[in-house]
Amino acid sequence: MWSHKAWPGRILPPSLPAKERLRAYSRWCNAVEGNTTFYAIPARDTVATWAQQTGDDFRFVVKVPKVVTHELRLAGVESEMRAFLDALEPLGDRAVLWTQLPGSFGPSDVQALGRFLRRLPAGRRRAVEVRHPEFFTEAGATAKLEGALAAAEAEWVPFDTTVFFRQPPVTPAERETWGMKPRLPRRTRALTDRPIVRYLGRDSAEETAEGWQPWTAVVAGWLREGRSPTVFVHTPGNDDAPALARRFHDDVRALVPDLDPLPEPEPVEPATLF
Repeated sequence: MWSHKAWPGRILPPSLPAKERLRAYSRWCNAVEGNTTFYAIPARDTVATWAQQTGDDFRFVVKVPKVVTHELRLAGVESEMRAFLDALEPLGDRAVLWTQLPGSFGPSDVQALGRFLRRLPAGRRRAVEVRHPEFFTEAGATAKLEGALAAAEAEWVPFDTTVFFRQPPVTPAERETWGMKPRLPRRTRALTDRPIVRYLGRDSAEETAEGWQPWTAVVAGWLREGRSPTVFVHTPGNDDAPALARRFHDDVRALVPDLDPLPEPEPVEPATLF
């Protein structure tokens, strides 16, 4: 996401047209989750504007449509995937195909996942997020999934909600999010040279920052190994998510000083009547 109702005047210039918000967002962060593609395949021309608003090093982690993952469960999806891949073509190799699977997609479905991943075009980076508990708690299920992902050179995307569920919700946004997110163990093993992490904190910035400390060490270790990780920082309301992402980046730079800094955001001028 690069547009959020709380961001104009806070993260983005207050009167910025919607078609220019991605450009402004790209000054805050150098990657984005493409969540809207889960609900509808965008027009190719729309995707072309995304490419035009961002630099060559900006990463898009784009969610595969739910008709493919949740409704058809990766079977008989040739026409849907053809349309999706055609729409994403303007992004080239900057787009990672993010397959987020429902909690009902378990170890018995791994073979279908393997077939799906192997049919994706060569050179397309791919990443998979699973939510079935056995993948995290049963060694056999873990090994089975890792084998299928390794055969397709796909990454396993952990969604770390451990800090969020550490104590009961206290804000309206936390209460709304409480029943929507999965409760799964933290996973920190990377399978490829470009690991992806999704982290959900609290509405308290300090609790969120305290909770991501294990990840700063992990990410710093990946960087020292020559990997190129992407980390997304969320909170229940996401009002300060871009600023928190930059704070996480600073924490990692404290451990890896030669990590490039993020660009400076555009100034956010206060709204006026004239």
